[in-house]
Amino acid sequence: MKALLGFISTLVYDIAAQGTNSSTGSMTLVPFKLDSFPLGSIRASGWLHDQLRLSADGLSGHLFDFYRYVAQSEWLGGTFEYSELHESAPYWFNAIVPLAWGLNDTRLQDQARQFLDYTLEHQAKDGWLGPETTRQTRGIWARSLLFFGLIQYAEADVSQQDRIVTAMHKFVTLTHSMLQNNFTGLIQQKSLEDDFDPFGYGLSRTHELPISLMWLYEHHPGNQSAIILETIDLMFQGGRVVGRDWTTFFVNGVFPRNTTYKASGFTHGVNIAEGLRYPSVLYRYTKNESLVQQTLDAVAMVVKYHTALSGTLIADEHLGGLSPQRGSELCMAVESMFSYAWLYRLHAVSDFADRAERAAFNALPAAVSPDWWSHQYVTQTNQPWSRNLTSANPFFDVVSYGNTFGLEPNFPCCTVNHGQGYPKYVSSSYGRLGSTGVAHILLGPTSLKTTLGGSSAVQVDCHTNYPFSSSLEYTVTSEVAFDFYVRIPEWTAMNSSFAMQNGHKSPLKPEADGLHHFRLEQGATKLSVFLDMSINIVMRNGSAGVYRGPLLYAAAADYNETAFQPLNWTDRSALPTAQVDPRSRDHALIPTSPWMYAIDPSTVAMESGGDLRGPLSNPIFSKHAILPTLAVDAYRFDWPIDHDTAAIPPIKPTVDVSSRTRLKLIPYGAAKLHIAQFPVVDLAANTLIS
Repeated sequence: MKALLGFISTLVYDIAAQGTNSSTGSMTLVPFKLDSFPLGSIRASGWLHDQLRLSADGLSGHLFDFYRYVAQSEWLGGTFEYSELHESAPYWFNAIVPLAWGLNDTRLQDQARQFLDYTLEHQAKDGWLGPETTRQTRGIWARSLLFFGLIQYAEADVSQQDRIVTAMHKFVTLTHSMLQNNFTGLIQQKSLEDDFDPFGYGLSRTHELPISLMWLYEHHPGNQSAIILETIDLMFQGGRVVGRDWTTFFVNGVFPRNTTYKASGFTHGVNIAEGLRYPSVLYRYTKNESLVQQTLDAVAMVVKYHTALSGTLIADEHLGGLSPQRGSELCMAVESMFSYAWLYRLHAVSDFADRAERAAFNALPAAVSPDWWSHQYVTQTNQPWSRNLTSANPFFDVVSYGNTFGLEPNFPCCTVNHGQGYPKYVSSSYGRLGSTGVAHILLGPTSLKTTLGGSSAVQVDCHTNYPFSSSLEYTVTSEVAFDFYVRIPEWTAMNSSFAMQNGHKSPLKPEADGLHHFRLEQGATKLSVFLDMSINIVMRNGSAGVYRGPLLYAAAADYNETAFQPLNWTDRSALPTAQVDPRSRDHALIPTSPWMYAIDPSTVAMESGGDLRGPLSNPIFSKHAILPTLAVDAYRFDWPIDHDTAAIPPIKPTVDVSSRTRLKLIPYGAAKLHIAQFPVVDLAANTLIS
């Protein structure tokens, strides 16, 4: 098997070599089926704007002011860093840029500008970007994050574009020479005492820098086309040398289907959330069509064997199967959103966009406090409490505080990285088809201002409470007739419809890419889209999850909340007051209402708020918000405790028939203590106690 995989991998690169004139760089990369719009072209409104505003006014928008790994980062002349990767400030920069321009927030733009200025002004003479000054400490990985932020900045503020592109080119020249020298900066050389990536995270992410290099090659190649392409090739080659080629992992018979495996760089959850992009990044370069199918296979395997009902992976550092006990790291939620959105733009496979939405509406908000001042490191599908678990906690490699809400309940990567989630969702929510087409691909309340044909102004405003309502109302003004598309999710029923200019409803008929086409004339147009949000029961290992549209529903427990001084992730001591914003606190949530229920899924029905109109509660992802709710017949039973949390849902548990009640279910993202994967009662088998 290994020999075969090695042959296939080599063949992929041979195909790339055959299609490239490396002396001139005369190569065309596989284009995206939907191009992106420059950052700042798309703005959020309604509840989605509220979430961005909460993030800006909360933790993400204030890390630059107080958080030691940003405000006093080595990247800004300070002394703090949480790992040899030196990734903390670049993670933050990658998040703050889209948040700042998504809100047009001058305070946040100033933060980003200060970081940009310091980083570019301190670029080394040889082209290196970052605080490292020795060969042993110069690792390439964090530059991938920096480049993500730089690209967004260059698109949002064209006045800074030239200096950003110039700095990127200088760095590429250096990186090219480093990689040619035994993959310096990518593969650690023990004999030379390298210490920039001791656990091989950068080696598992060799495709991330190429994403940005491809942007540079296509938009600002300068006279470096050949060097850019060779650097892309060298990054992939370096990963192959050390056995980190994801095309050898996303293979039936190799990919782990359960939790019985040897942990590796391939089984690390965040690596996988990012690694889903690997075959397709390589495909853009090699044009090997088999990589398209492998992307589809990779997503299918990850979804089937290791994806939570909330839409993110189950991996508390490493893969956790389908266990609702195990944790889903917050970084995986935002990286999954980015991966699925990126994959949809490239391939136009509707399922990818559906999965980006599912993670955005469920996994991300569940892991963040309503005011965005604290977050979890890992979230459980069934989470009856959020507190310090015992030493027998259910996680693979996460501390017992991992499911508490706080500043850094475990490794600080989630603190600096979580802020990219909704801003990038907004900036990815529309795509361009050719020169005359605009598509709304990630649904929600947003607006787009752009031009078509070079100069004709177009504005699209989507007024909606989606996913809390089923209708999308578009107001479009255009100086030219154009093709407009709306992505119709795959979960919609056959009777979804649309109406033009308040006219009669007609059935939606999306193509294979999920897009329904509208030809809009010059001037102003009103368009309404109505999505049928049916209730859907998903069975998993004898237990049940409940959806309405893209929203997962859960039973939310009442709780008492205890707040305390944020703890240092390294030793669990209280952080000094000088290093903590007073609004940043750690929180434990202890349930005060019953949570041990089994349900009869056949009785699930809409309870209230089926199609919410008008302004929504702010914050919306709160147990106290006005939300669409479901109800189901539920029965109390003695749910066992295992590893200091709810045990795996028992199969057909014996329950007390007299305890039947109508249990209220709310959107999972609003239920910070929740049960979302329910045991199922079997009334026909007479398992009830009378």
